[in-house]
Amino acid sequence: MKKFLKLKSIPAYISLQNIDTDMIVPKQFLKTIKRTGLGKGLFYEMRFNENGEEIKDFVLNTDPYKKSKILLAGKNFGCGSSREHAPWALLDFGISCVISSSFADIFYNNCFKNGILPIKISEEILLELVEYSKRKESIEVNLQNQEIKFGNKSQKFEVDAFKKKCLMEGLDDIALSMEKVNLIDSFEKNVKESRPWLLKND
Repeated sequence: MKKFLKLKSIPAYISLQNIDTDMIVPKQFLKTIKRTGLGKGLFYEMRFNENGEEIKDFVLNTDPYKKSKILLAGKNFGCGSSREHAPWALLDFGISCVISSSFADIFYNNCFKNGILPIKISEEILLELVEYSKRKESIEVNLQNQEIKFGNKSQKFEVDAFKKKCLMEGLDDIALSMEKVNLIDSFEKNVKESRPWLLKND
């Protein structure tokens, strides 16, 4: 998983509330278990019409927002089913930070496991950031300092210490397990020596 330290980008803004995981990545894109290639399905039904043509006024189809790395979203973002394809699609599109006043719990936790930083802030601060999006001005997210910088202002945000460590060090669940590989090997060796009958085949 790619390390998350600092991120600077013109943010894209989707004002809709209660955007569920099916809106983030529709069910027809769930056939794969690969984390790549899903960017094409991100917000598919909002980005494309029934003929598969881009809807020109949708924010992620317009410059400079089609290259945004930060998404500003309405409250309760990521509600609905718990599909991990939703954060995969965001990350594959290039978005590695989502800022909202509230998230669905499962989606929120899935983000950290897949290299995306979800930030909860007040509605008031979110609306300030929206103005920067409208003016096509960059904001900066610093995970180490837990701070968003915009113009001459800054806003602190809360994040769980363990989740922060995992993002900053690029550790997903597999990488966390591999950090303990020596302990695992030692345990297996001990089992073989002290309880060999457990390993015998019938």
